[in-house]
Amino acid sequence: MRVAPLFWGKPPGLIADLLLPASAVWKAAGRVRLALSHPYRAAVPVVCVGNLVTGGAGKTPVTLALSTWLLERNIRAHVVTRGYGGRLRGPVWVDPARHDAVAVGDEALLHAARAVCWVARDRAAGVRAAAEVGARVILLDDGLQNPAVAKALSIIVIDVAYGFGNRRVIPAGPLREGLGNGLARADAIVLLATEGEASCGESIPASDGRPTISAVLAPVAGERLRGLRFLAFAGIGRPQKFFATLRALGADLVGTRQFPDHHPFRAVEVDALRRDAGRARARLVTTAKDIVRVPPALRAGIEVLEVEIRWSDPEALDQLLKPVLQSADGDLSEPADHTG
Repeated sequence: MRVAPLFWGKPPGLIADLLLPASAVWKAAGRVRLALSHPYRAAVPVVCVGNLVTGGAGKTPVTLALSTWLLERNIRAHVVTRGYGGRLRGPVWVDPARHDAVAVGDEALLHAARAVCWVARDRAAGVRAAAEVGARVILLDDGLQNPAVAKALSIIVIDVAYGFGNRRVIPAGPLREGLGNGLARADAIVLLATEGEASCGESIPASDGRPTISAVLAPVAGERLRGLRFLAFAGIGRPQKFFATLRALGADLVGTRQFPDHHPFRAVEVDALRRDAGRARARLVTTAKDIVRVPPALRAGIEVLEVEIRWSDPEALDQLLKPVLQSADGDLSEPADHTG
């Protein structure tokens, strides 16, 4: 995904109106795809973490939090992701020792540092591969709009600061599908706020009895950045969220550099960033998702701000995932063969 158009986040205007016919085609294609699908049903529970808008809603941090939750309870959880930005089609078991972001994408490397992760353009093939080697629960990072796999639990993540943008479907707005259709397939909703960031004030549609859990995306050890001078750079769905977080932590931002989502950083770009930071007598800072796309030999001296999910009601999460525990109880041991 490239940088999201600014008009997506504003009330509908002329550009959005002119693109409505193209949105109608997008919606129709999605309905046809769902109608013609024959989803693969795995023998183990598949939990999908998705969203309704393109980019930056917090799917990956929530999936990381869920995999941690499961592993802490001795449930052998595998993650399946498309591997956006990577060249491998898969299914392949991600090995951080031999795979880089060019091969498997940035999100896969974040997951593989915590749990077993598979990259698979064909999600059904990835789920099947994970189940065959002993996964007891499979987490799909994204895939709500992908009908190839039957889900035991579908969770929609909503960024409360952005909401649904202008509520129009691509390309007239950020929605991947019609709002009503997407919410109808959700079993639960996670309302995700960024620490220190205000809500957009948008009315979230009624959950119709579906569990709704609030959470905060909070920086890890962010206090260490207070008062220090930084040039911040990011190539994520909404870089401005990252920059706002740094300012809220008290970092002195001398400048910011925004790149397209999943952007692979070249040596010439990192060198330019270092020169700009040096002229401003500042250090470079970026996100955990971005640093894995910086060539390893060029990462030294770049500060990384990591984030984590903090649940407002952990007991509500326990209740949501309790059926998964009941159907997937087991040990955490993994096969020795890491080939996909």
